[in-house]
Amino acid sequence: MDAGEASELQAQLAAAVHALNHDANPSARLAANQWLLALQRSPQGWAVATALLAAPDPPPPADLLFFAAQMLRRKIQSPGPALPGAGLAPQLLDALLLAARRFSAAPAPRQLLTQICLALSALALRAEGGVDGLFARMPHLPAPAVLELLTVLPEEAAQDQGGDTGVDAAARCRFTREVLAHAPAVIEFLHSQSENVPADDDGVPVHERNRRILRCLLSWVRVGCFLETPATTLATHPLLTFAFNSLQVSFSFDVAIEVMTELVSQHQELPEAFLNKMPYIREVLLLPALASRSEKIVAGLACLMCEVGQAAPALVAEGGSQALALADALLRCVAFTSDDWEIADSTLQFWCTLAHFILGIDVKTAKRNVVQELFLPVFSSLLDALLFRAQIDTDEHGADEAPCIPDGLAHFRMNLEELLVDICLLLGAPAYINKLFSRGWDFSSQSVPWKAVEVRMYALSMVADTILQDESPFDFSMIMHFVNILSSRTLVELNGSLFLVYKSFGDVIGSYSKWLSSSQSNIKPLLLFCALGISKSVSSNACSLALRKLCEDASSFIHEPQNLEILFWISEVLTEEPVHQKYYKDDQDYS
Repeated sequence: MDAGEASELQAQLAAAVHALNHDANPSARLAANQWLLALQRSPQGWAVATALLAAPDPPPPADLLFFAAQMLRRKIQSPGPALPGAGLAPQLLDALLLAARRFSAAPAPRQLLTQICLALSALALRAEGGVDGLFARMPHLPAPAVLELLTVLPEEAAQDQGGDTGVDAAARCRFTREVLAHAPAVIEFLHSQSENVPADDDGVPVHERNRRILRCLLSWVRVGCFLETPATTLATHPLLTFAFNSLQVSFSFDVAIEVMTELVSQHQELPEAFLNKMPYIREVLLLPALASRSEKIVAGLACLMCEVGQAAPALVAEGGSQALALADALLRCVAFTSDDWEIADSTLQFWCTLAHFILGIDVKTAKRNVVQELFLPVFSSLLDALLFRAQIDTDEHGADEAPCIPDGLAHFRMNLEELLVDICLLLGAPAYINKLFSRGWDFSSQSVPWKAVEVRMYALSMVADTILQDESPFDFSMIMHFVNILSSRTLVELNGSLFLVYKSFGDVIGSYSKWLSSSQSNIKPLLLFCALGISKSVSSNACSLALRKLCEDASSFIHEPQNLEILFWISEVLTEEPVHQKYYKDDQDYS
């Protein structure tokens, strides 16, 4: 391709990129995209793209340069013998390195440097000796370019095969080994960068520079750069200190959390070092974030603390001051109110892990008793926090004005079942039940806090199997008190959200029907309650199942004439409004 043809092709490329990015006509954008794809697949694409990146000042427009770098990356990644001949691969490497040096700082956009570095990483993965050749040339690049290249390079080791074809598993393993061979030099480079004061002509603010260092460190941690580092050395490593100190800077907080979470998950000895920092994390970082309602900070710290606790439940169970600081901090995270339930939900696995560890200690040993007694107040407070966060919003309605539970709350409640069972086992069934009903609930029918009642019915239904197996005495008088209130109302008196309460009570009645129906005086209000609940779709399924269970478990009472008459009457007038009025107007006939 001579100079004239190359110039004409570059002009056509510039016009196509402009049309793709700026033309308002969909047909023109489609035609431009098809032309660009054809160029990308053609042999001429190599020369056109490298020529654009090497064009003399003033450089071509940024979007054209971005497309050139992106096209080179995609051509390198294409399956089959897409790379240029062995003699041209080093030329391509040099061209990309020159482009990285040239466009490493403003006014060149950061995305352009990223694309160039992605192309270099893809080339290093596929070219023989690519990794060593790349590291040999890095000293000639400015620090911003080296940081970006070192950030994306290890990510090639974990690229999805479906998104980066043409490389088999063996080649990727070889690449990973070659990359990790340079890990000590990279760690030393990052350490020096974290301590150096940036030059005035760098053009990168300090907070942005520190964030880039952390992003690079995260990439190398994920590929295993510290796997050969002794635990004692790693716990006091300057880069770990740098990441921990970055928690106090909002701009780099999220990346610092990712770095430390990844390290804790990889190194079994590291959680102890982080556990020692828990009082500081709680007092200096978490409590101010809770007070200022900074959800990003609370969520990140909850994630890190849960990772530490899950990695070392035995250390937490020892109950030292650091462990109790961790437990208290996560209790506060559970109780933290926000528009969704993600923060509270993110802690559930930690609590389950700790509960399983405690329950797994031999029940006959003194250690089990000591640990269980130590953490009973913690799990008792946890139950309070979970009940608070799991409450429904009685003002929440769907598009059809029907009462509904938000998706986030429904997901949170679904994930709660295992933990509620664990708490019931730790506290013991009698203490768990007493905890649910410890408020007394001495209310008239007009002043019942139905949100608080409903969530306790939900928590009671979730542990039904555990309580039934325990066979401890259970006073159902409070439940029947509420059933009587609910079954004595007419449909006109009921608002839509109250049927969510019917649903939870229906679940309880169905789960404990054998015990509830053991008293003949309970049968009538239970039947009338189920009739009301069946009349609304929200509670229909729960109350239908409860009615079926009552008929099965209380067959001796159900077959009595007055109860059979109620059932027959319910089936006849189920769609009518005053389902139960007759039985309360003429109470003496069915008492």
